[in-house]
Amino acid sequence: MKRASTVVLLLVMLVGFASLEAAPLAHREVLPNGIVLLVAERPAIPIVAVRLFTRAGAVLEPPDKAGLANLVGAALTRGTAKHTGPELDAAIEFVGGSLEAGSGRDGMTVSLSVLKKDLALGLGLLQEVVLSPTFPEAEVKRKVSEIQAAIKRSEENPEAVAARALSPLVYDSHPYGRPAEGTVDTVGKLTRDDVVAFYRQHVRPDTAIVAVVGAITVSEARQAIVQALGGWKRPATAPPAVSDASPMPAPQEKKISRDLTQATILMGRQAVRQKDPDYFPLVVSSYILGGGSASRLYSRVREEGGQAYAVYSYVSPARYGASFAVSAQTRTAEVAKVLDTLRGELDRMTREPVSDGELNLAKSYLIGSFPFRLDTSSKVADFLLGIESQDLGLDYADTYRAGVGRVTVADVQRVAAKFFTPGQFNRVVVGKFP
Repeated sequence: MKRASTVVLLLVMLVGFASLEAAPLAHREVLPNGIVLLVAERPAIPIVAVRLFTRAGAVLEPPDKAGLANLVGAALTRGTAKHTGPELDAAIEFVGGSLEAGSGRDGMTVSLSVLKKDLALGLGLLQEVVLSPTFPEAEVKRKVSEIQAAIKRSEENPEAVAARALSPLVYDSHPYGRPAEGTVDTVGKLTRDDVVAFYRQHVRPDTAIVAVVGAITVSEARQAIVQALGGWKRPATAPPAVSDASPMPAPQEKKISRDLTQATILMGRQAVRQKDPDYFPLVVSSYILGGGSASRLYSRVREEGGQAYAVYSYVSPARYGASFAVSAQTRTAEVAKVLDTLRGELDRMTREPVSDGELNLAKSYLIGSFPFRLDTSSKVADFLLGIESQDLGLDYADTYRAGVGRVTVADVQRVAAKFFTPGQFNRVVVGKFP
């Protein structure tokens, strides 16, 4: 009965996915000032989700100012030419909406969610935040203190510590090797002048994407966005270019001592982005290796050996590079055994073909679970930003399903031979050492 229920669930999810293919995921056009506008009509959903993304991420920071983009995103909603930060908060909360901003490695995003009837008010506030932020000195200093406190707290999280240590090993001198949130020292040296300069240089319409999703037509969305952002002037200079990550240097090992009874192991290397022919075979291979409770690592390390509390693998693509990682949390005394098991399972996938059952389970899960990425207006808006910002095309939902569906046993072994060789991985272990 359980197996039958699982099959029925997968069929329902696949039907749901097929329904997504009946019409284009969104309408796309480029406004005169360079903004890429994406509109997905969802008439049954009374909430309108708006996302504005601009290429103003950590990759554009000077090397000695790590955390600057993150600070700009944190301070963006803390005051405009018309309203203070608390006034902005009160205005959007009064209509039950939300208005937030934040930055990552590749860009900065402003997120708005409101009922359709309150869209004009919400877009008016978004316009202020994007076009006329004032970055009050006191608010910038407050955000600096908050970010520093968050970085200090993250030092108590061994997974965060391991990830921060692994990035420069995988990406070397590329900006992806620096922590997007910065360090306590680099953030402490940032000033309001730094924030204003970064905003003026990098928050610009010709690198902006606006996704509008919900109970709104294309024409209504176009009119509303042009009214709110049509006056945003495109700079005369071209946007700054960012290089792709260079090939990874020789793998390294790093141990970080913490007074813990549990150790965190993180192995990582460079991988490929979504446009590479090897991407979908790599995603399927990663799922077979460490994607869930039926994966090889879960069975060997957790269930059979009882050696780890958690173990998994994942592919992490971004605009200028990608990584593949394997992670495990275990007792300090078990670190050597778990490392041997991780290396052994990686190596086995390079030498032996996976079974048809493993392949079919992985593909069924990856295809069947995909619709859950698009089951709310906010998720659709975020998905649209993601595929547009990485130039994947509005048919990426179809591309993903087809790409996963084409993967064969031979593809898995071929890609594993390229990316799973244990000696090609950097390794970080966080724990208590003698």
